[in-house]
Amino acid sequence: VSMNRTTVVEFVLLGLANSRRLEIILFLFLVIAYFLILLGNISVISITLTNNFLQTPMYYFLRNFALLEITFTSTFLPSTLYSLLTERKTISLPACFLQMLFFYCLGTCTLFHVAVMSLDRCVAICHPLRYTAIMNDRFCLQLILACWALSFLLMFPPTIMTVQLPFCGPNVMNHFYCDTSLLLQLSCTDTGFIEGLMFVVLIIILPGTLTVTAVSYGCIIVTILHTPSSAGRRKAFSTCSAHLTVVTVFYSTCICRYIRPAQRGGQDSDKILSLFFSVLTQTLNPYIYSLRNRQVKQALKERILKFS
Repeated sequence: VSMNRTTVVEFVLLGLANSRRLEIILFLFLVIAYFLILLGNISVISITLTNNFLQTPMYYFLRNFALLEITFTSTFLPSTLYSLLTERKTISLPACFLQMLFFYCLGTCTLFHVAVMSLDRCVAICHPLRYTAIMNDRFCLQLILACWALSFLLMFPPTIMTVQLPFCGPNVMNHFYCDTSLLLQLSCTDTGFIEGLMFVVLIIILPGTLTVTAVSYGCIIVTILHTPSSAGRRKAFSTCSAHLTVVTVFYSTCICRYIRPAQRGGQDSDKILSLFFSVLTQTLNPYIYSLRNRQVKQALKERILKFS
């Protein structure tokens, strides 16, 4: 019945810029970012799959995280690049709804994966003798499946409820992908319940995963401080500081974007925040989490020498 009341057949995404010159600059920037995301994550997947000494829980999580990053960025970056290149700003209703569903489900899954990887590092550093017993194959698989299941269970209901809303016009969103908060503003019916449900879900996801991540890194830092070797402390702090920088940017921009009332019509600042957590951190993640690792660099060097 609600779909029969829908008169809008497509949405207009205003995109990232309002001048052709700036669109070309942003297109080049995003093409490079997308190339680095694909290159870095495909390298992580191939290296960790083909090297026997990288078959540990840490690399198992990193491999799954790399696959998740590729799928997450592919939900919106290709269409954004196409829009910047061709100046085509419209997106059909089915495409918009699918993009919204996968963007939020995969984005939520990314948050859970970050928390799981921080927990894995905490067990490895704080309880090294019990690490293999705790992080066995079965438990690792259960953690990964839990990440995916919880993400879809939490985000699927409010997203599907949004899809079923009637849209009678206007149909313009000041964003570069289909954003739920802006989509709700375009509906010609009351959306208070869905907005409240979405806010509760985000309150559960963002502070919840952030708490796990913060506590894990806190335990890691305390353990590092008790390490007798100064060289070991410096190396560990260097790794943790890089991880914490990316995690801080990721969570701070997500929280600033979503844990507050949506601005009517959308703001340009929202698009900048979205670029930070959906593109910038995704570009840095494979290089911060994986490709800086000594064992991964050694495996990559051997692979390059083999091919050359």
